[in-house]
Amino acid sequence: MGERAQSGNKGTAGGNSGGEAPGLAARQLALDLLMGAWEDGMMLSEMESHPHFADAPPEVRARAGRLARTTLRHAGRADAALKPFLQRAPKPPIRALLRLAAVEMLGEGAAAHGVVNAAVTLARRQQPGAAAMVNAVLRRLADAGPEGWLAAHPQRLPGWLRGRLGAAWGNARVARMEAVFEAAPPLDLTMRATDGDWAERLGAEALPTGSLRLAAPGQISTLPGYAEGAWWVQDAAAALPARLLAPQPGQRVLDLCAAPGGKTLQLAAAGAAVTALDISEARLVRLRENLARTGLSAEVVVADALDWHPEAPFDAILLDAPCSATGTIRRHPDLPFVKDSASIKPLVALQAALIDRAVEMLAPGGRLVFCTCSLLPDEGEAQLSAALGRHPELTPDEGALAAVSGMPRDWHAGPAALRTTPEMWADRGGLDGFFVAALRKA
Repeated sequence: MGERAQSGNKGTAGGNSGGEAPGLAARQLALDLLMGAWEDGMMLSEMESHPHFADAPPEVRARAGRLARTTLRHAGRADAALKPFLQRAPKPPIRALLRLAAVEMLGEGAAAHGVVNAAVTLARRQQPGAAAMVNAVLRRLADAGPEGWLAAHPQRLPGWLRGRLGAAWGNARVARMEAVFEAAPPLDLTMRATDGDWAERLGAEALPTGSLRLAAPGQISTLPGYAEGAWWVQDAAAALPARLLAPQPGQRVLDLCAAPGGKTLQLAAAGAAVTALDISEARLVRLRENLARTGLSAEVVVADALDWHPEAPFDAILLDAPCSATGTIRRHPDLPFVKDSASIKPLVALQAALIDRAVEMLAPGGRLVFCTCSLLPDEGEAQLSAALGRHPELTPDEGALAAVSGMPRDWHAGPAALRTTPEMWADRGGLDGFFVAALRKA
């Protein structure tokens, strides 16, 4: 974690030392996460691997992570509710503290006296002179009730992203996406095998495309089927690319940019001879663990896809290319605050290079599925059009969409492509944004 996120609070939040109440320790750690995202531009997943977070007791980590993510999802509502009671903009640490307290009181219905007392204690640590102001503002906020909170617009995306999405999909649709981003997403599972009564055993909804969805899963490792590897966690949209590829048993299949590995598991479960390649050894740890847990097998290769050369071409390749990940904001509410537009152009160039490399490694007559978890057409529809222009040997694999049962017609984005956006299935909890295209090499 950045120095700002750790300053003055090592041990207090991370280790819960000195007999400090877990609730106060969790709030302090949540503030450290929020400041790391808002002020240092760090992703929560990155900070949560740091000892400052990882060494905290499990119950403190769990509550801190939940509080931080909920505050990120509702920062706009919190600001709107607080605005009438602030004479001037507070400094960043106090602003984060006020947002957190507002979310607890108005978003989660926590008792005002406990939230206010904790916030005043934390304010004395951050900026002693602001403690009285924090106390007064939060008490007035509690007395005013939730009207300002309820009347506010959901947390808006930053201008660099909102403008691009509005141009692509229309502002009304973007507003529906923002409404979905406010809610913590459900948990989706992909089954190793389709037989069995797993929906009933897990108390899950069977989605039309084959995934199972749990609204309130609790601790994942205690769910039925976890120990025996009957399933793995994977958003329903993220499960679609491997289903479009639909490899046959024994086919040699390459999963490019494979981590964290959900698609590798799908391909292996279909009986393919899978090579899972990724540039990051650290990101492949979870893939290796899930292969062991599920009893599935794949050759795991740590290499740069642009430099690696296989012994022979592959029958099929799945390329889940690095991208802006804007389709995953449901699960990563810190992303809009941390990312900016500067990375998009280099990512688009990398995606094109990876497509070209995949075509080289694909056997004649072989199939390529290209996908990104991005909402930006530059990383999806436009990338596909450019690839077809560069490679006359590629054609859309028009029968591929038939491999996904239950897919609504409005997901179709061409003869062999699909597009999901977060407001789809909003009544079920939404869906990650993906672009997926299936191609065949002449």
